[in-house]
Amino acid sequence: MGLRRTIGRWSVRARRWLWRIPPPGRVDFGELRRLAPLSRHFGTDRGQALDRYYIERFLEAHAADVRGRVLEIGERSYTQRFGAERVTHSDVLHVSAGNPEATIVADLAAAPQIPDATFDCVILTQTLLLIYDPRAAIRTLHRILRPGGVLLVTVPGITPVPHETLWGNTWYWSFSVLALRRLLAEAFGERQVAVAADGNVLAATAFLHGLAVEELTTDELDHCDPDYPVIVRGRAVRER
Repeated sequence: MGLRRTIGRWSVRARRWLWRIPPPGRVDFGELRRLAPLSRHFGTDRGQALDRYYIERFLEAHAADVRGRVLEIGERSYTQRFGAERVTHSDVLHVSAGNPEATIVADLAAAPQIPDATFDCVILTQTLLLIYDPRAAIRTLHRILRPGGVLLVTVPGITPVPHETLWGNTWYWSFSVLALRRLLAEAFGERQVAVAADGNVLAATAFLHGLAVEELTTDELDHCDPDYPVIVRGRAVRER
């Protein structure tokens, strides 16, 4: 037993040395030792929001899917940015009247006014968290896509919840890879769905404190550790 304990202690010290882990009580929190974040606006008052870095990288990787008749939520900025000349018709959905960009006013959880098989692509970024019944919303999305149409969806993983914003009163969910994959597979079928996460412990910590993209290096942002998802992203195709 004495030898095992000695080896165990040596192993812990070796890991700390190899991974540069300070022992208990020696962690230097620096400017992050605080009870309030550096920003309560996802870092947008300091630069680009960290989650948007991952969201836009995902959309850029699947820009070829943004084509034909495209539906986006709230505005058409990503449709224009990633679809360009491939888009023949752009629609914007908003849950309530008053958005001048909206061409469709509907709640995705129950939207019988949207005809079946209407869209070639739906861009749904950071929206499912605001819908109490995401399963119903995904059924609607499957229904309104044409055969071969693509849903590009992102949801929050590790995230602040901004209670004093427009979204605070309807921010219901954060998601894991498993949760989003299962939700999409129920409607689209497992073979039609690909889901993954982006982020790592540094990016998640920075995001919670309201740091911006510009305050981390590309290598720090691009390192992926599935235990610390900042966003979860999915691509689902309606079977032909």
